[in-house]
Amino acid sequence: MTITIFVVIHWYFSLFLQSFFHHRYAAHHLFTMSKFWERFFYICCFVTHGSSYLSPSAYAIMHRLHHAHTDTMEDPHSPHNSGNIFSMLLKGRNYYFNIFTGKSFIEEKYKKKIPSWHQFDLMAHSWITRALWVLIYIAIYIWFTETTAMYFLLPLTITMGTLQGAIVNWWAHKFGYENFAMSNTSKNILPVDILFCGEAYHNNHHKHPGKPNNAYKWFEFDITYFIMRLFNFCRIIRFNKLHQPNEKDKGSFNMI
Repeated sequence: MTITIFVVIHWYFSLFLQSFFHHRYAAHHLFTMSKFWERFFYICCFVTHGSSYLSPSAYAIMHRLHHAHTDTMEDPHSPHNSGNIFSMLLKGRNYYFNIFTGKSFIEEKYKKKIPSWHQFDLMAHSWITRALWVLIYIAIYIWFTETTAMYFLLPLTITMGTLQGAIVNWWAHKFGYENFAMSNTSKNILPVDILFCGEAYHNNHHKHPGKPNNAYKWFEFDITYFIMRLFNFCRIIRFNKLHQPNEKDKGSFNMI
């Protein structure tokens, strides 16, 4: 039971920080924050993502390229360019590391206003750091696992952040419902998003990528958006003027 609780808590904290910091802050720049809070959330992402930590700056560039080239051969992680989720994962991983290591040429427009903490990212990407996280996870499972079957959750724990992104990107361009007719295959995965912290509303997001709230219909609920509003109230973040919570976004997408 303890391991189950650990995995559930790990899932939601990892997913929230990827949605809040990597996606809505780094990639879409929907709000601003001080350097102190930026570094604070960098560390939070590292602690929750652990062995599957992704650089917010490299993630942001890759996500902007996804929006710019959705479902084309230039899309870093379209399921329509891969035979299965594992080949998409491999392609996305290679694309990501080419961005992170500077092997890929990236136009300047995709790199504007992206948070960067290069030395921290180098430490977090070290194979030694990732191996230490794996050992920590194994120790947690050895200490708290009550039945052998729980060890089947260990691979999920080790690859948590990567799998979360892959599941959303694979599923949301394959299955679901649409609120908006788009020139791409983006779909909303769940009517009530209890699993992905608002990231399930992928069709809504592709239509209105500049909106802080991914929910659109009355029954849709984006928990990350409401936490963002709380952070805004507490002055931890500040919504940009173009992305105020109650705006009527027309669907235009600004890379910054």
